[in-house]
Amino acid sequence: MSATRAAPARRGALASAVAGRPGRSPGTPAGPVPPGRRGGFPVRMVGPVRRHLVPWLFLAPALLIFAAFKFVPMARAVQMSFHEVRPYLGDQWVGLDNYRQVFTDDAFLTAIWHTVVLALGQTGGSILLGLALALVLEGATRNLWLVRTAVFLPTIAAMAVVAEVWRILYYPAPDGMVNGLLGWVGLGPSQFLNAEDTSLWSVMAVGIWRGAPYDMMIFLAGLAGVDRALYEAAAADGAGPWRRLWHVAFPALRPVFAILITLAAIRGLRVFTEIFLLTNGGPNGSTEVLMTLIYKLGLERNELGVAAAGSMVLLAATVVLTLAVQAARRGDRGAAR
Repeated sequence: MSATRAAPARRGALASAVAGRPGRSPGTPAGPVPPGRRGGFPVRMVGPVRRHLVPWLFLAPALLIFAAFKFVPMARAVQMSFHEVRPYLGDQWVGLDNYRQVFTDDAFLTAIWHTVVLALGQTGGSILLGLALALVLEGATRNLWLVRTAVFLPTIAAMAVVAEVWRILYYPAPDGMVNGLLGWVGLGPSQFLNAEDTSLWSVMAVGIWRGAPYDMMIFLAGLAGVDRALYEAAAADGAGPWRRLWHVAFPALRPVFAILITLAAIRGLRVFTEIFLLTNGGPNGSTEVLMTLIYKLGLERNELGVAAAGSMVLLAATVVLTLAVQAARRGDRGAAR
């Protein structure tokens, strides 16, 4: 009987010893962790931290690569734009002299003018042609996807292939492909890429031809979101096709126009590959744009500081253009409300 009473006493003493073991602060109750705490921290604190930390952990490798190949070179370019870069001799501080040369040198001013003209022409031409193609190819016809795919092919074709094809089409002899078509309407043969007065417009035509299918696909996505009931209501009120297009489709496509103007303008400001492959800035600098001039200054003439200043000017123009379009979009939204 005494042994039976001693067993609970021993178990009570063991529990007391465990509760008072070293490492446990005095006054801490023994037993399992309360359900509202995990590892000493409230669950409501662990949840938000984990939700914010886990996505950044997955993004970290890509962000590191992006920083190494994007932001670090950009910071280096900003630094170079204020220096005379002298490899193996040390850079020499020149302040704003590189930027002063960009805005005063005749070659830079001519390249900036060509860049602006090319950007405006390619932006307007590709948007108009893309809108026309979208209006023609809109619909749910069974085999229409094949035509859209064929029209979209110039956008995904390599620029080297596109340049070589257009070089053949622009063959300056009377029996050239484009000159032959011009001969049918009584126009004389043109030199296209080989003449100073036609080379820039010839390159612009290539850019429009290549950019219009991309704009067409975005317009098709925008037209698909237009409520068909609005077309029917406008037709019931006696509106013809052009009035339905002007009063129904175009207002619905206003955000699409803003996006396309931004993308096409940036694409036009950064034009390089088609110029480099078709004319390389010639003849006699008639197609020299800012990107090709920066390339030649930096990699051919080793004037890296001036080239970096020109690239910073191009970056600033791109940022200003993007912000201006965004501000115009916000103004339109505010007026609509």
